[in-house]
Amino acid sequence: MLGTAGAARVTGGGSDGSNGGSYGSGSHGADGIGHGRTDEGGTSDAGNHRHGRKGDGHGRNDGRNDGRNDGRNGGGEGDGEGDGGAGVRAFWGRLGLPGLVDVHTHFMPERVLNKVWQYFDSAGELVGGVEWPITYREDEAERVRLLREEFGVRAFTSMIYPHKAGMAEWLNGWSVGFAGRTPGCLHTSTFFPEPGAAGYVRDALDAGARVFKSHVQVGGYDPGDALLDPVWGLLAEAGAPVVIHCGSGPAPGKHTGPGPVGRVLARHPRLRLVVAHLGMPEYADFLGLAEAYGEVRLDTTMAFTDFSERSAPFPVRELGRLRDLGDRVLLGSDFPNIPYPYLHQLEALERLGLGDEWLRAVCHDNAARLFGLPLRPPLPGRAAG
Repeated sequence: MLGTAGAARVTGGGSDGSNGGSYGSGSHGADGIGHGRTDEGGTSDAGNHRHGRKGDGHGRNDGRNDGRNDGRNGGGEGDGEGDGGAGVRAFWGRLGLPGLVDVHTHFMPERVLNKVWQYFDSAGELVGGVEWPITYREDEAERVRLLREEFGVRAFTSMIYPHKAGMAEWLNGWSVGFAGRTPGCLHTSTFFPEPGAAGYVRDALDAGARVFKSHVQVGGYDPGDALLDPVWGLLAEAGAPVVIHCGSGPAPGKHTGPGPVGRVLARHPRLRLVVAHLGMPEYADFLGLAEAYGEVRLDTTMAFTDFSERSAPFPVRELGRLRDLGDRVLLGSDFPNIPYPYLHQLEALERLGLGDEWLRAVCHDNAARLFGLPLRPPLPGRAAG
């Protein structure tokens, strides 16, 4: 969730690739989903596990990073079943799915990601001073293996984005290589309001980019900036999805909230925007944008988890609208920078009680259709997804 600006504050410059702040602080809202049990210190059970590999016995049970040189989360080790790959595979297997499609995962240049992790470790101002143990602090090859082989994620993104001018084109160049060497990766690109943005976005599309990332909060820019107008036009014409962090969580920015992005949609109503984190915490407003614009979608990243429900609870009264938009909600996780096992995001969706058909659509079918992936075989007595 940490942003590039936050990493730069700690390291004296450079870039990263998540969002700046914490959904894990504050008190639980009375109208939230509120399924997660917490201990006396307010730490969710979900944050107290590793990702299911057997550990070396040094992990503590409070879910904190113990500062060991291997850089791994010091939380209690999983048993390899419930919190590990077996639990994830059992989830989608029960639904009759061939796997998962996750539209919100982070892969980026190593030195960039290291700066992200350093900022999380510092529990700095952009994470609200809250300890945020990164569950999947592994090298790139292992993170890819976990997603594809352990969890059965058929397709995923490499969410990259800049916090200043002059970075986007460089990140896009790295992403070409990553997508080329990584089966299952949806080639991801990004942009920033700067001269030449339309040119390198056109180049990215020509190079096969399948999805783009925009981070209004970390970038600190108005999505309606005139320099971006031709970019939005290109992306709308190409039908390329854009995962956009435009909600005001974990901290509001000058241009976050539904207003600025709503004005962009008024100019480019065919834009395929995927609102990250369900627009947290302005859930209702972003549900409204999805209802108003047929190409607007939302991703589930960190929503409904115990960690997020404590500070940005999803209003129970909006569950009906979420159910009705079930064909435009996509699974997102924020892997690897999550303070709980991957399985917890899936369990958080299941406990909403919106039904197996809704889960099948969210966890696989909607994104498969959006990205032109092979559809799953039909279940007995049902149409293919």
